[in-house]
Amino acid sequence: MPSPIHLLRPTRHGDARGWFTEVYNVERFAAIGIDCTFVQDNHSLSVPAFTLRGLHFQTPGRGQDKLVRCVRGRIFDVAVDVRRGSPTFGQWVGAELSAENGFQLFIPIGFAHGFVTLEPYCEVTYKCSDTYAPDHDGGIGWDDPAIGIDWPIPDGVAPELSAKDQALPLLSEFDSPFVYDGRPLAPLA
Repeated sequence: MPSPIHLLRPTRHGDARGWFTEVYNVERFAAIGIDCTFVQDNHSLSVPAFTLRGLHFQTPGRGQDKLVRCVRGRIFDVAVDVRRGSPTFGQWVGAELSAENGFQLFIPIGFAHGFVTLEPYCEVTYKCSDTYAPDHDGGIGWDDPAIGIDWPIPDGVAPELSAKDQALPLLSEFDSPFVYDGRPLAPLA
């Protein structure tokens, strides 16, 4: 069974004018096991370098699969397994997404998502398989030592955080409503 998280590297077709790439195709995505329907597109701008957003999710009933890409600048994008009963519960994977590399990260329901900008003026877009539902909005702390995400933030630099993200609980304080479905968390290739 494939990893539920996919690092996608869309092919860019270029010439003297620039390049073209296909970022989503329902048939190609289904062929690699991504068979959700996307219903909402989000776009964020983070002005300061080392702006950190996350770790977020929507709970079951309104859970969101996400397809994330950086269209300006560079980010370090992270997914954390929060599925109760998973042998990799609390473990994380991450990848650099940038406007230059064009990589995308698919993050399924059952994983918390977050990113930190690696330079100023980063723009991130992501597709979601459900619309925003405030009553299902949740998250866990970005700096939880039990998770131990190796954020690429220089020593002595404090990330820019929202008040909401500063108050998120630790994983140990989170009673996960997500259930392990047999899909492993695997390193991103």
